[in-house]
Amino acid sequence: MNDFTALPDLASRLLGGGVVDANDEFFAARDNLVTTEPPVFAAGTFGPKGQVYDGWETRRRREPGHDWAVVRLGAAGVVHGIVVDTAYFTGNYPPYASVEGCHLEGYPSPAELARADWSTLLPRAPLAGDTRNAFPVSHERRVTHVRLSIHPDGGVARLRVHGVVVPDPRLWPDGRLDLAALEHGGRVAGCSNGFYGAPHQLIAPGLARVMGDGWETARRRDGGNDWVVVQLAAPGRIRLAELDTTHFKGNAPDAATLRGVDARTADRDDPSAWFDLLPRTRLQPDTRHRFPLDDVAVATHVRLDVFPDGGMARLRLHGVVDTDDLAILAGRWRQSR
Repeated sequence: MNDFTALPDLASRLLGGGVVDANDEFFAARDNLVTTEPPVFAAGTFGPKGQVYDGWETRRRREPGHDWAVVRLGAAGVVHGIVVDTAYFTGNYPPYASVEGCHLEGYPSPAELARADWSTLLPRAPLAGDTRNAFPVSHERRVTHVRLSIHPDGGVARLRVHGVVVPDPRLWPDGRLDLAALEHGGRVAGCSNGFYGAPHQLIAPGLARVMGDGWETARRRDGGNDWVVVQLAAPGRIRLAELDTTHFKGNAPDAATLRGVDARTADRDDPSAWFDLLPRTRLQPDTRHRFPLDDVAVATHVRLDVFPDGGMARLRLHGVVDTDDLAILAGRWRQSR
């Protein structure tokens, strides 16, 4: 897959994405398009309308035209790539697909979205059946909704819209927020290992439901330790760090540290540029640890080191964005629309 698939899926139900309109969903519900989990299939499972599919499937068209579904992104942002996943659709997948995007303030209705000014993210492109069809996107504007069109009809299991979150700083009136949160624009900038669980799950919304919802590394045999670097949603001063090992019992890290750097004035690749936020601290299994932090400098990136390895459900870095930095973010947000 292309590198863009390492970016967050802005359409995911995990972030609050949803399918707000579609012209047809006769065989399989449109809501399946943004389900976080991979699609599944069980042969010979028939309902009143035929074989049950974990995806969106329209009826066979007998007139000109094409089918479409409109997705509200859970986190608005700049799209870098799209995956149209036709998993398990073999004789009933669409031969072509296209995707458009638009930016609308507030919470528009389907009728308002139909009148929106849509721009092309993905021109009409051929699809293969039972395949994760990946397409890079070159589009610089912030998008709040996407419209998937399939030509002429058929089934799509999942739609993934990978990109960079561009948050609205007006939602942070006092500058206080979880600076690491994926939904606010935090993202993973580097990681030593993600064998059992992807590192971006550390900064996902809500509490982890199971062990698989967190970040977990392979067992180390070399005497080193694992780490992950998070680029914060905005430069800020962290006041409270939460290291959550919920569900990790026989595989939680023994200890952890947090360090920060302001990459605007220092070199991230220089180890001496990093400053301590949380010294090496012992952790307990299956526990939400909360650590108040006092008199810390402004950071743009935070590095979590775990010793020696293991899993963590969530990392929360609650802090404050300075007024001047909020104004800069507001300017960038206005330019991205």
